[in-house]
Amino acid sequence: MTTPEKLIQMVIAIVLFVGVMAAILLVTARLKSRSGERIQAAAFVGPALFLVAVGLLYPALKTAYQSFFGANGDNFVGIDNYIDIFTSSSLLTVLRNTLLWVLLVPTLSTFIGLVYAVLVDRSRFEKLAKALVFLPMAISLVGASIIWKFVYEYKGTENTQIGLLNGILKALGFDTYNFLFNDPWNTFFLIIILVWIQAGFAMTILSASIKAIPDDIVEAASLDGVSGLKMFFFITVPSIRPSLIVVLTTISIGTLKVFDIVQTSTGGRFETSVLAYEYYFQYFVSLNQGLAAALAVVIFALVSPIIIYNVRQLRKLEAR
Repeated sequence: MTTPEKLIQMVIAIVLFVGVMAAILLVTARLKSRSGERIQAAAFVGPALFLVAVGLLYPALKTAYQSFFGANGDNFVGIDNYIDIFTSSSLLTVLRNTLLWVLLVPTLSTFIGLVYAVLVDRSRFEKLAKALVFLPMAISLVGASIIWKFVYEYKGTENTQIGLLNGILKALGFDTYNFLFNDPWNTFFLIIILVWIQAGFAMTILSASIKAIPDDIVEAASLDGVSGLKMFFFITVPSIRPSLIVVLTTISIGTLKVFDIVQTSTGGRFETSVLAYEYYFQYFVSLNQGLAAALAVVIFALVSPIIIYNVRQLRKLEAR
């Protein structure tokens, strides 16, 4: 099909859509009863629900169904794929790494972002300081990984160093260290990359919440002799608790789906694989469709409760 033909079909589809919607609006405009309102609501919500069903619900159900079959997707194996995930030594390492990511990235990112937001709040160079911390958010995960690969670059101690950290180690008289190849510490060095990116996001959200704290609360606490760490723990943190939870859960969701950093930095080697990368590897490299589908279901099962909790917290924030 040529490009002009595609454009003609697109125009026809748009005209038909507009015509159908206009007809529905005209009909419902004359129906002043509840049935008219229901028809109008269904006309607007229906297409969105259809797209959600086709684009999300159907693939999710198909993936769950496929997880009970073997590598080629033709022989039924029951829950064997799930048993492999929680018994295989290599996949247990993947689960361990994923747990480390989920525990450390949200916690460290939120803590760093919160401390930074408090320190620069109403300071002379607040805008510049916030811009510098938020800047990594503008970089893609692949770009950030490449930057940090140069930071972690390894060469023998006797060689000229191009990696920043090993250059510092050699200048101080220490032996160089292979940051990305030595298990299990290489996982922690990869975690630093995502913390570097997400700290800016946490700082932005929490800084806005800190500025929303009523001045009279802060002034009353100051008159009562509250200052320093007491002000931070007893006034600031309780006042922004909903925002803290939203930031933690949002970063947790992104961390469970982390793929780019592992792929770019180590390619999943040297015991650094996580669930999202392992899904890609099993499906596209090992061609094990059943195990890959089971890994996707596990990721979905881990993300869903966090999403539900996050939505509830956002509703609470909107209600305030």
